[in-house]
Amino acid sequence: MRAHELAVGRTFGVTFDHGENFFEARSSFCRDNGVRQGYIPSFIGAFAEAEIVGACEKLADPEAPVWARTYVTNVEAFGAGTLAHDPATGGILPHIHVSAGLKAHSADGRTSHLLSAKVQFLGELLIVEVTGRPR
Repeated sequence: MRAHELAVGRTFGVTFDHGENFFEARSSFCRDNGVRQGYIPSFIGAFAEAEIVGACEKLADPEAPVWARTYVTNVEAFGAGTLAHDPATGGILPHIHVSAGLKAHSADGRTSHLLSAKVQFLGELLIVEVTGRPR
């Protein structure tokens, strides 16, 4: 186990609008507000379409990372994640997990790492900026 005390900065309530690319909107928000690292304690919303990590076939090594994508449409989603600065590119790398219920299939659920998503109606999230370690 590892642990570090963190200093938090600003907290934002953010709404992504219908049709927006979830990851592009998040990147724009971070860039526009100077957020380089932080976390999303939770978010709710609907996705018209999304890709999450998942495989339908038997895994050759169940303990190895899964790189396959599962495509879902018309889902209600609840998730959380972290945002980390990439010094090589200057961008923000998200690590977001989501539980998504397929509305057309009795809200049958999928839970995994979110790879891409297009907002349906709206998405609401909190973003908490991490400014470093306390001095």
